[in-house]
Amino acid sequence: MNLRTLFIRTSERNVRNSEANSQLQGIPSKAADWLPIAALFMASLNLRPTISSIAPILEVIRRDLGMNAFAASLLTSIPVLCMGFLSPLSIRLGKHIGFERGIACSLVMITGGSLLRMVAHSAPMLLLTAVLTGVGIAVMGPLLSGFIKKHFFRNIPMMIALYSMALSLGAALGASLSAPIQMKLHSWQTALAFWALLAVAAVPVWYAVVKQQVFSPIVEAAEPSQTSALPWGNKRAWLLTFHFGLMALVFYSLMGWLPPMMESAGYSRFYAGMLLTMFALIQIPSGLVVHMLLKRFPSRLVWLLSASFLQLIGLILIFFATLPWLAALLSGLGCGMLFTLGTLLPIDEASNPHEAASWAAMTQSVGYLIAAIGPIFVGWVNDTTHKFDFAISGLIFITLILAMVQWLIVPRKAKSAVETAARIMNRI
Repeated sequence: MNLRTLFIRTSERNVRNSEANSQLQGIPSKAADWLPIAALFMASLNLRPTISSIAPILEVIRRDLGMNAFAASLLTSIPVLCMGFLSPLSIRLGKHIGFERGIACSLVMITGGSLLRMVAHSAPMLLLTAVLTGVGIAVMGPLLSGFIKKHFFRNIPMMIALYSMALSLGAALGASLSAPIQMKLHSWQTALAFWALLAVAAVPVWYAVVKQQVFSPIVEAAEPSQTSALPWGNKRAWLLTFHFGLMALVFYSLMGWLPPMMESAGYSRFYAGMLLTMFALIQIPSGLVVHMLLKRFPSRLVWLLSASFLQLIGLILIFFATLPWLAALLSGLGCGMLFTLGTLLPIDEASNPHEAASWAAMTQSVGYLIAAIGPIFVGWVNDTTHKFDFAISGLIFITLILAMVQWLIVPRKAKSAVETAARIMNRI
């Protein structure tokens, strides 16, 4: 293919993309500009509440349904396992019906699974709702990465920051409001089903997005060179996958078990629940913080290692049950920064939306399978030893391994920049 042909095809594709974004079936142009941003925010907001709402009322659920710690850990691990097994399938779904329709279907699945919790009066029924919501979350995650690459290719770090902020906000809402709702209504089923409202609110927004994508199938058909194959043979993709898995393992272990950990250390259920809220709330600005830090110093490694250090200090404080509020803030900030950077790294490697979704699907599929081990491990250790010390020690060890993996991920040029920065700091 010569340069003239490439230029003509690129120009035609840009025109089609422009037409697809401008012909909005009655939506005003200014509203159309903001619609993808609002849709991204609303969808991201639904990725965590069905998981984070469990931990603050976990002991109430366990007593009511007679669940041991291992069975209770499945309420967190099942959605994570769904993310692992179903992420690759989401790429096929996005290829056949488009990112937008796939995300809209996922929101409907989350709505149904959440509403079903109203009638979850047995452990098997509650675990079934975890599967349904987990399927919706699993399909939506990689599709959102492709959606960002497709609609915001000129400002990906900022949109990743918005995505992370909305995701953390959803987690914080679930962590902070579930216990008050349960105490007010005297029903943990209602407290869990309440989060269907967020998905219900997002569905009309995504319906509008789906309606405007009239030219998307033409655009995708005009680019046969784009592939949705997962990069199984790429060593760098495996490094990013392992990194994502270790990062998510620590996050979901704390998201699922931080309140019981604090309760076992002698703190009240209310205080332990507030610590989980702090853990989630501090992650809301972490995406924007990472975006600003990357603008000042673009090296991924500096901020990856900094985030791991914050997470490490937080876990050590949790182990000794010292300054629990500081432990929640440091571990939460570290987890939030790591998630933003961990989501950005696969997109950095991609050259088009389908490739971005494919890299995200691989890192998230295998990564979430690794992550699902975390909550199960913590629950099993608690059942076996009746304490959390060994489990927290394991999370500390995993964080140290995470830092070593980060050093392998970043190219040599970036490492040289880090070493130069370190020498400058030492001179100062």
